[in-house]
Amino acid sequence: MITLCMRLTFNSNFLSDECFFPKYIDVVTCSRSEHARRLFQDILTGYNKLLRPVHNTSDAVTVKVKLRLSQLLDVHEKNQIITTNIWIKQVWTDSNINWDPNDYGGVDVLYVPADQLWTPNVVLYNNADGNYQVSAVTKAAVYYNGTVVWEPPAIYKSMCPIDIEWFPFDEQLCDLKFGSWTYDGFEVDLIHYDKDDVQITRENGRLVWIVPNGVDLSDFLPSTEWDVMAVPVKRHEERYECCRAPYIDITFYIYLRRRTLFYSVNLIIPCIGISFLTILVFYLPSDSGEKVSLSVSILICLTMFFNLLVEIIPSTSLIIPLIGKYLLFTMVMVTLSIAVTVFTLNVHYRLPATHRFSVWIRYLFLDFLPKLLMMRRPEAEASSSVATADKAAATFELNQSENVIMMTVLPKLGKTAEVAGQSSSSTSPQQTWFDEEENAAIASAVRSTCFIANHFRKKAAEDEVKDDWRYIANVLDRLFLWTFSLTFISGTCLIMLQAPSIHDSRHPIV
Repeated sequence: MITLCMRLTFNSNFLSDECFFPKYIDVVTCSRSEHARRLFQDILTGYNKLLRPVHNTSDAVTVKVKLRLSQLLDVHEKNQIITTNIWIKQVWTDSNINWDPNDYGGVDVLYVPADQLWTPNVVLYNNADGNYQVSAVTKAAVYYNGTVVWEPPAIYKSMCPIDIEWFPFDEQLCDLKFGSWTYDGFEVDLIHYDKDDVQITRENGRLVWIVPNGVDLSDFLPSTEWDVMAVPVKRHEERYECCRAPYIDITFYIYLRRRTLFYSVNLIIPCIGISFLTILVFYLPSDSGEKVSLSVSILICLTMFFNLLVEIIPSTSLIIPLIGKYLLFTMVMVTLSIAVTVFTLNVHYRLPATHRFSVWIRYLFLDFLPKLLMMRRPEAEASSSVATADKAAATFELNQSENVIMMTVLPKLGKTAEVAGQSSSSTSPQQTWFDEEENAAIASAVRSTCFIANHFRKKAAEDEVKDDWRYIANVLDRLFLWTFSLTFISGTCLIMLQAPSIHDSRHPIV
């Protein structure tokens, strides 16, 4: 306004007296500025900003309060603090200020620094950083009828109890509790600005005023992590035994629902993927020697994820978060898989000299469970079993060799004995000695051949027992493969589907 006045004055010096129109505008503009200056001096002369602006001290100053949420800056789960960028609109009537606009050139509103006026001293009760009052000194709009409108901006850090039960599918309820730090309810009466939308109810025997949508979200910048679901406002009157007057506060509630895309991609899906690798441990052959190593590697990865979760969520012993429950469930299953794998490897490498089959083991693991698990043992089919054919051929060859030896040697031994009996009287002692030595050598060869045949028979029987133990280990792997698969799938569904927000079909209000 003053700039316009100076510009017109400069230009009017080049105009003749007949060009009175710019001069007219210049006079009117400068006159309005002068009126505003004079009004400002008249208002503040003798004005005491320390006294409540009422004619009667028993009267209360009614202050209308409204919150405009500009941005949700941060929700710190670890410290349980919410940071918001808000505008606090406060409207009250100052009985010490009024004028007739006609006396001041039509000036009906004046902008006065707030620190030169009386203010209701409204502060944030649940402040978290010690900055209770508005730090920015802005101007308030003062109208000719005494109405004062003050809407200062502020960045508040307030306490917000974080409920981590369903993290990361959680919903949080944060509040900003405002009230006059100095005045009680008989001196300053706080009400919501939209008084026509007030719903009156009772909570715990107290009268509560509720405004369903009491926060202005017209200039709200949507958050990348949270959805705003509701913004109700409640007015409370607290009475204490020490005081007769009530203490009034207006609490603005912000219902938040977490956007789960970030945590789903970076935490949940990798955790589920690593967990299901445990199933592959039972599909890995025992002879590879990597079954236990794979299980231990999975357990280490899950421990790393658990440490990452501890850094995010608040330190509390009251409840375990949803993702924490799933990680614990997975770690228990992986630990059990290690124990089961060790047992399976023990069965796989058992020997006939140390472990013997019982009747129920043979029936359960060689007959019943393979049929239940749809397993077919190739050795059980003679027509398609190469191993059985080899064993049968070897046994046949051993039997044939033994028979040939017995059929060849025994007649010879008998004949020798017969000849020896007939010519015992005519045979020389040297010839008899040679015959006996020949018979001893043949008998020794027969015994050696029988020993070798018995050794091969025993070796074949031991190999068959070893194969049975290996097959039992395969049956156990298949059994645990199905058991752990069903347990992992059902456990994952039961734990993850517990979160209420997964079944919540509501849309955010902004």
